[in-house]
Amino acid sequence: MANLDLMRELAIENDTKIILLVLDGVGGLPMTPDGLTELEAAHTPHLDTLATRSICGMSTPIVPGVTPGSGPGHLSLFGYDPLEYEIGRGVLEALGIGFDLQREDLAARGNFCSLDSEGLITDRRAGRIPTEVGAALCEKLRMIELPGLVTFVEPVKEYRFVLVLRGEGLYDGLTETDPQQVGVPPLPVEPLHPEATATAEIVNQWMAEARKILADEHPANGCNLRGIAKDPGLPQMPEIYKLHCGAIATYPMYRGVAKLAGMDVLPTGDTIETEVETLKQHWDEYDFFFFHVKKTDSRGEDGDFDGKAKVIEHLDAVLPDILALEPDVIIVTGDHSTPALWKAHSWHELPVLLWSKYIRPDSVPQYGERPCMAGGLGHILHPDLIPLAMAHAGRLAKFGA
Repeated sequence: MANLDLMRELAIENDTKIILLVLDGVGGLPMTPDGLTELEAAHTPHLDTLATRSICGMSTPIVPGVTPGSGPGHLSLFGYDPLEYEIGRGVLEALGIGFDLQREDLAARGNFCSLDSEGLITDRRAGRIPTEVGAALCEKLRMIELPGLVTFVEPVKEYRFVLVLRGEGLYDGLTETDPQQVGVPPLPVEPLHPEATATAEIVNQWMAEARKILADEHPANGCNLRGIAKDPGLPQMPEIYKLHCGAIATYPMYRGVAKLAGMDVLPTGDTIETEVETLKQHWDEYDFFFFHVKKTDSRGEDGDFDGKAKVIEHLDAVLPDILALEPDVIIVTGDHSTPALWKAHSWHELPVLLWSKYIRPDSVPQYGERPCMAGGLGHILHPDLIPLAMAHAGRLAKFGA
């Protein structure tokens, strides 16, 4: 596990450049016992060629058997121990949309959902309603008033929104309302410690009012809250690693976690091609780039095996443009697995590819789960990837005499 104090002591500056390319939820499973994973089934000649020149392996985001959320999955990729630095999804979403979140604000990630006549969830994402529909619903939810508090309801993307409560006496340490399954009702918010009891009652009051307002809407006639939390304050990557860090991501949550870690969030478009153009435009300005591809995860959650494979192929098609920039180190992996077979995040390890001119290439013939299991990196933890990237970029001094 990476030691941030040690990294702070050993990190040195130079002019090398590192790319962390994250295919969100890239890890998969075969749909049949003798089948291939989404990554193995995808036609990826450029990733495969890069794998033959690299050192590969498998990496665990948290600990074996534990399924990570997107926040912990990314924090661990950035070198933080996810068990030490816990950050609620609401904070990440709020920062991701550029909301001016204050240290005592309580933020929650909201999901519009569909409920049946008995109040049971039939679709946790309300059919992935268009962003403009979600924004109109947020306008309605802004009518909710809570005594002594200022409330903010901000649209994020599609079915997602952010709820921020501002005022005195608010505590985090609250459960979520999303049961993570259909056929059951939303859950009440419960306090995880006695000090949060009054705050739980306030959030439940807001939820009750929201249900009244949304009752006649279709398909988004309900909502859930996740990751209800405050900004804990993270040690900053530029200070720890002496890196000037830029983040390129299309979805707000990932921009949020990057911003929380001290990266500059670079404006970009909604496609992989526009992300590549953003990388090119800012290439001379930064030492470290976090490059995020979202839709591998989305297609996995939808159970769309072929769709997920096509997103991987899409990234592979633009990979030569990324490599043409001649980074000194490139890592390709994911934050967690999202098998189409499972239709959700899973605990499975992630394939990792690391290239630099200082690696000892192994004999992995292609970038996929089973080939990478035999790679020279072996089985490691996500927080160890940034120190490895730093070493391969010549950015870590010798330890000891």
